[in-house]
Amino acid sequence: MEKYIDLFKKIIENTSTEADYVDIRAGKGKNTNLVMKDGQVQLVNTGTILGARIRVLKNGTWGFAYTNEIEKLEEIAETSIKISNSLKGDIELSKSEIIEDKVKTPCKIPLSSVDIEEKKELINDVHKSANIENVKSITVNYSDNELETFFISSEGSSISVDESRVGLFLNVVASEGNLIQFGHSSMGGVKGYEVFENEDIDKFAREVSEKATRLLKASTPPSGKFPIIADNELTGVCVHEALGHAVEGDLILQNDSILKGKLGENIGSDIVNIVDDASLKDGFGYYPYDVEGTKTQRNQLIKDGELVSLLTSRESASKLNRTSSGNARSSLSDQPIVRMSNTFMEPGDMSFDELIEDIKDGIYLKGSRGGQVDTGKGIFQFNAAESFKIKNGEIKEPLRDVSLSGNILETLKNVDALGSDFKLGIGFCGKSGQTAPVGDGGPHTRILDALVGGSS
Repeated sequence: MEKYIDLFKKIIENTSTEADYVDIRAGKGKNTNLVMKDGQVQLVNTGTILGARIRVLKNGTWGFAYTNEIEKLEEIAETSIKISNSLKGDIELSKSEIIEDKVKTPCKIPLSSVDIEEKKELINDVHKSANIENVKSITVNYSDNELETFFISSEGSSISVDESRVGLFLNVVASEGNLIQFGHSSMGGVKGYEVFENEDIDKFAREVSEKATRLLKASTPPSGKFPIIADNELTGVCVHEALGHAVEGDLILQNDSILKGKLGENIGSDIVNIVDDASLKDGFGYYPYDVEGTKTQRNQLIKDGELVSLLTSRESASKLNRTSSGNARSSLSDQPIVRMSNTFMEPGDMSFDELIEDIKDGIYLKGSRGGQVDTGKGIFQFNAAESFKIKNGEIKEPLRDVSLSGNILETLKNVDALGSDFKLGIGFCGKSGQTAPVGDGGPHTRILDALVGGSS
């Protein structure tokens, strides 16, 4: 990006004379995507990323334009001015710190230094280890990217970020007779290829397949209200889907959140503490600055059961009389929207045995295989990947196709105990046609009176 900085400065200087605010975000990088299905490599995609976008705020309206030919940025700057001149709105931006910084995320083995054949060998090893009895289909996805971005604004910020991110995702299908079950897991991080150095790839793959085949022998679940234990992964999914989206400032402004107007109110039990932290370097959703140049930090959303903060961009923060939380995210070619980063329940102080010892008749739910949430109505349904009966404080027979549903606020208030363990998973979140890497997780969580049933 260095060779374009003088061009960016010139465009900012010229365009800002015709607008209230201007920023440019540009990037270049490399990426690799591999897909192996049932032993055959179906996709090998390597490419480069190069592009820049400009935003112009005038007449309370954004003018936005993007190009993958950075030399044409001056030309599209004129387009963005024309767009903002043709409209009128009420957009204002919250105040932002002026920052000059250069950040490089930790990376011991650059992803681009690893030969494509070695990456193919990795997914082939995963496939081989996952290929056990009753597993009928295996899909392994590998993706990595190295991206250097540069942000500059008419307010004076100038930020360069160099980051690497890699992920490995395994999905298996097991069947016996007419019964079909699934297994899924992933690994990765915001770092280089060294993320796989200390991982037991064989164990990782076998555990996914063993889980799927174990479910073929599991019983169907009872229906009704039970005390449940949600594992780290399902806790994270609940926090992300049921709470995280509901605290996104743009959804609140669109009257599409059950939490509108509830800032400062108790919405959970007094042991519930939920955080969104983009600055957490071990999280898959890590980024040091959002796409508006706001420095990220730990953002406590719920403290001792009280809703104390929201997720915002500069635009949504202004309308909510707040400062930006640093949660404006997007690809280079998309307009920024409010997104989560690393969202999690903070742990408590109980061991797993202590969590289950008082449960006479309950269910232990592990993992997630999807679900749905209505943030406006405040209701959700998630499907656990694997479950077990709890009888008199002991884990008993496995259950399959178990669903967890309920009201967001009721469920948070029924959180009764928290494990001392903690785990943060990796994944991607979709919103408004955009996809962003995220982390979510927490401890094992005990929830009373949870509505459990069978799912298909």
